[in-house]
Order: sequence, then C-alpha cells, then structure tokens
Amino acid sequence: MYNRLQYISDGNTVEEQTQNIQKALQNGCKWIQLRFKKSTPEDLFTLAKSIKELCANYNATFIINDNVQLAKDIDADGVHLGLTDMKIDYARGILGNSKIIGGTANTLEDVLQRVEEKCDYIGLGPFQFTSTKANLSPILGLEGYHNIIEKLISKHIEIPIYAIGGITLENIEPLMQTGIYGIALSGLINKSEKTSELINQLNEKLHDNI
Repeated sequence: MYNRLQYISDGNTVEEQTQNIQKALQNGCKWIQLRFKKSTPEDLFTLAKSIKELCANYNATFIINDNVQLAKDIDADGVHLGLTDMKIDYARGILGNSKIIGGTANTLEDVLQRVEEKCDYIGLGPFQFTSTKANLSPILGLEGYHNIIEKLISKHIEIPIYAIGGITLENIEPLMQTGIYGIALSGLINKSEKTSELINQLNEKLHDNI
C-alpha cells in the first residue's frame, strides 16, 4: 500500500525545490509530490526530470501536482489533482490504469465526489492554518476529520485519506485516531534542523497509531 508520509515540495526556485526535496529524501521520505506553482514550463520540466531520477535512486514514489501531461511525458508515478484541475477520468485516460491519481477534498461532499471519480487516494484538508498554500479552504480540525471518516465508515467506503495543512508532530496521534490513513507535510520538514530525527518520529507515530 502507499507510504503513510507524503512530502509536498516547496520553494520559489529550481534550486530551492531541489534542495528541499533532496533533504526530504536523504532523511527518509519515500513519497514526493512535486508542487511548483511559480515556475516556467521549462523550469518545471527540468526540475521534474531531475527529481524523478532522485526518487528512483531513493526508491521513492514520485507524484506531480496538477500537470497530467508532464507526468505522462516523464513517466512519473502519478499526479495529484485539485477540485478545479483536470477531471479524474480524463487524467486516467491519458495516464492509464497503472498510475496513481490522488485528489484534493475539503468537505464530505468533495470526498464522495472523489470516491465516485475513482481516485486512488484523497488529500483532505486543511487541518489548520498553513502559510505554504494560498486561498486556503475552510479549516477542518480534528472534529472535521472525525465526522467525515465516521460518515465514510457508515457508508462502507474505504479509501486512503491523507490529512494536510499545518500539521505538527504533536498532531499526529490525535489525527490518526480519527481514522485517516496518513499525512502530507511541507513546512514542518522544510524548517526542521534535525530532519532525520523528525522523519523517524513521524513514521513511528504514523505506524504506531494505526
């Protein structure tokens, strides 16, 4: 099954992105989602090619945010699509059935839509405020996750749900107790001065609280 810890890349330049992704990989992250909104197509292509090679060296899953054609062109492991991005069935038609397609959700209705669209996993959030994403959707908090997961269980729906948005180490245990599958992080890893120790702690908490 999928890794329970996803790293979503951050950085304003190719160099910053590369440095942050290398830091995550070198210290134990096995799932990278490349998110580089403020880039030229040329820079994004160059970065994606180099990160694909890095992920292969570390045996890590490599997902590209939004850009289905780029994922196809460089043979990435898959894509992650927002609610206003390309439709899931169109993306599936381009990428084929062997690639991973994740989708963003903020509400129960969004989650049910994503399930209907046959996403492979759902990034549900935000958990709390995060400065790494503009135009933030309404905050869910622990109660929001609990309510949504509870309703999915009552409908006998099973799909990996990743919490995202301002998550700290202290949040992992209560979040996992809501029934989510894993977490997606950016800022916490980027800012850490003891990244290896942090990622080890994250993985321990993610697997100890299943």
